Amino acid sequence: HFINPAACGLLGVTEDAMVGRSFAQALEVSDKQEMVIRQGARSVGVAELSLLRTEWNGAPAHLAILHDITIRKRAEASLKAYAAELRRSNKELQDFAFVASHDLQEPVRKIKAFGERLERRCGPALGEQGMDYLQRMTSAADRMEKLIQGLLTYSRVTTRAQPFVPVDLNVVVREVLQDLELLIERSGGQVTVAELPTVAADATQLRQVFQNLIGNALKFRDPQRPPQVRVTAEPLSNAEQGGGPVSKITISDNGIGFESRFRNRIFEVFQRLHTRDEYEGSGMGLAVCRKIIERHGGSIQAESVLGQGSTFTFSLPMEHIEQPA
Repeated sequence: HFINPAACGLLGVTEDAMVGRSFAQALEVSDKQEMVIRQGARSVGVAELSLLRTEWNGAPAHLAILHDITIRKRAEASLKAYAAELRRSNKELQDFAFVASHDLQEPVRKIKAFGERLERRCGPALGEQGMDYLQRMTSAADRMEKLIQGLLTYSRVTTRAQPFVPVDLNVVVREVLQDLELLIERSGGQVTVAELPTVAADATQLRQVFQNLIGNALKFRDPQRPPQVRVTAEPLSNAEQGGGPVSKITISDNGIGFESRFRNRIFEVFQRLHTRDEYEGSGMGLAVCRKIIERHGGSIQAESVLGQGSTFTFSLPMEHIEQPA
């Protein structure tokens, strides 16, 4: 007979007390007490104890199997605590963004409204320098309004989300290209779209993603060549995640690109790689895209070579179970 020393430590008995004796004899307990030990071990989360009765050479015997799950239980508790803290933090961020956006919109509207009145009624009296100050003020108000709208959009990814339904991405992209028609025409660009899948999604949010990514591909173009944008899709195996089929969507361009060291930074809130004089924008678009894709259970990455173009790739489960907020 053999006994694991770790089991003796958990039960508070010596090896000599266990070897050569039945489980009940060693602990001097009855069948009912064995059940109490089993329940007690589980209640403290230190060990799980299974007592199996069997026959060995015709004589009754007891087989005690103990599993020390202390580390596992601690890891599970830590993971649950982290998840709860993350949910609380996200809720606070959403509440802050929503309240701040609404509270900030009204004064910005007043700044713009009174600036327009001042220009209309007193413009000639302000002189060249006065008009320059006024234009700077209204321009700053416009930028603030865009930042507020971006923050509000970011906070609404989960708070105003719609249920997932089958969405034909071909239809979504077709509508986006209609909205971007003037930008495509002005830039002399071309957008090529391959056959796209139908996925379980929030159609409005995915339209935001394609609008932002295709729009950026047209906006951040090299002035020496017309923009070429390509949208493709291919199925991926989701075996490693233990889920269903996944589609990988790729949007590539021949624009100005960016240094590869910025490929993670660009998805953060209010991050810009170019000045406002070079390219307009609030720095919120890609952060919103990432939050939408993550809400859909996918992920998004970017690869780029400065001066040669960029490629944005994101995954979308084709059969989806909505992620908790």
